[in-house]
Amino acid sequence: MLAYLTKSIVGAVAVVLVMSFIVFCLQSIIPADPARAIAGPNAPTEIVEAKREQLGLDDPVVVQYGRFLFRLVHADLGTSVRTRRPVADDIKQYLPATLELGLASIALGVVLAGVMAALQFLIPGSGGIRLAMVGVGSMPIFLSALLLPYFFWFRLHWLPGAGRLAYRDFAGPTGLNVIDGLLVGRPEVSVDALLHMILPALALALPIGVAVGRSLNGALHDVMSQAYIRTARGKGLSEAKVLMRHGLRNAATAPLSMLSLQVRLLFGNLLVVERVFGWPGLGLYAVQAFASADLPAVLGVAIIFGILYILVNTLLEIAQSMADPRINL
Repeated sequence: MLAYLTKSIVGAVAVVLVMSFIVFCLQSIIPADPARAIAGPNAPTEIVEAKREQLGLDDPVVVQYGRFLFRLVHADLGTSVRTRRPVADDIKQYLPATLELGLASIALGVVLAGVMAALQFLIPGSGGIRLAMVGVGSMPIFLSALLLPYFFWFRLHWLPGAGRLAYRDFAGPTGLNVIDGLLVGRPEVSVDALLHMILPALALALPIGVAVGRSLNGALHDVMSQAYIRTARGKGLSEAKVLMRHGLRNAATAPLSMLSLQVRLLFGNLLVVERVFGWPGLGLYAVQAFASADLPAVLGVAIIFGILYILVNTLLEIAQSMADPRINL
């Protein structure tokens, strides 16, 4: 395990370096000018050129990247062009919202996958369920993110359609509103945070649930035809107990691999969902940074998303090895 974790950390550092260099090099080919964005659209050319020299934008890309790495070692991601604040401070502000939404959507997606797979397996002739899964899975994320608030907020008035919390003055110790409401003794805050989270989390969870559910269903059909399953049935165990005790763990390898892929796609979907729902997380922050040619902010978000994906992928690989002892880390 120690050797695997060491290898994962070294690989994570290499991946982050390569990813940061690719994103950093994009500034040399995009038409946006950070110096102009800072100085203002009506600033004289002399002021813009002075700002470019101050920022070091006239230096070669390799020199700028070396300077960026030096700052990165010291946890300095530069200053945002749009907010005029350190990018690290902005990330600290917006990261908890993204973590809360991302974890909720993964958990909800896993639950949906289990329910969908169980329904297909336990209900004979479940072609309608399979057809519904294909339809939901083929829906673009922006369409589901628009349809959910349209029906559940605008038409039915059941759930909030935007924002993260109705209590504007609330500030918890962790930034995770569901947990903070319980920690400070205000359960109404936790309930309100959950209600605001349902629709964006569901929009993110639907692709996860469909993809992982189909993978789990296929794996279950293979596992449940094995000899040890017939032995368990011969002992008088109900079909539900056979499925829970013997089927799910042995069929977990393929769904966990699919979940790893879906988590990678989740970071891209966050940009769309947080923008549609006005969720104040890193996805919305990145979209606003794109619109403002805020390259330090874009690079900072890319690095954080890369680190989060590597961390989640490592945890899923460990879970695969625990589910199937034949998999050697």
